[in-house]
Amino acid sequence: MCRRADELAATTTTAAAAHGSTLGQAAQDFLARDGLDPATARSYRQTLRRLCLALGEQTPLAALTADQVARVFATAWGTAAATTWNRHRSAVRSFTAWAELDVDLAAGLDRRAETRPRAHPIDPAVLDQLFSRVDLPVRERTLWRLLHESAAGVTAVLSLNVEHLDLADRRARTGNTWVTWRSGTAHLLPELLAGRSRGPLFLADRRPAPARMPAGGDLCPDTGRRRLSYERAEYLFKQATKPLDPTGAGYTLRQLKPRD
Repeated sequence: MCRRADELAATTTTAAAAHGSTLGQAAQDFLARDGLDPATARSYRQTLRRLCLALGEQTPLAALTADQVARVFATAWGTAAATTWNRHRSAVRSFTAWAELDVDLAAGLDRRAETRPRAHPIDPAVLDQLFSRVDLPVRERTLWRLLHESAAGVTAVLSLNVEHLDLADRRARTGNTWVTWRSGTAHLLPELLAGRSRGPLFLADRRPAPARMPAGGDLCPDTGRRRLSYERAEYLFKQATKPLDPTGAGYTLRQLKPRD
């Protein structure tokens, strides 16, 4: 039995060494793989960054346990929505498989049932009020128009880069699909771009702190600002639409999708 335990430990250590002997190094290698689309890479990076902060980047990869990961999840996402919990859980499962660990780091993370209600589109009269506001930042006005005119997902639109825009044909490539728009977005884009020719289309307000630098693909080489996050974009939209929402809660970005 002792020999078997030694063999299992050796196997785990060998697999871990192949992808970096520490959690931090393995996380970097995992995120540096070819073939990860921008949205998936950002999602995985959020999960692994939290694990590194909680467990320590220098922690030996082979020493990680499912109980440790479960405790991090309980603290960080214990009260999060099911979709958020499941997204981070999926990242841990992918990381475990890639690292060829004998221990399933997601063993203590049960998948949560997702019961997201259908998002009802915003009434056209409310949209007219919203889109007529010229006092709002051009970033928000462009994002909201583009989401409405394209009917694309929020994640896909936020992942757009300036260099991928085809302004003449009013479209942009994202992954294996196209995001298209109409005249409202086309009118706003030149002001939003302000001479930029590369980097994320939608940028955060501030530059990131040195300790929280994003991957190169999420950083604007001209301004030094990072890509606008889904969470921040959602918050700003809710704040702006509270006066227009009869419930006073504000609308969500998903509700910008036009009626079928």
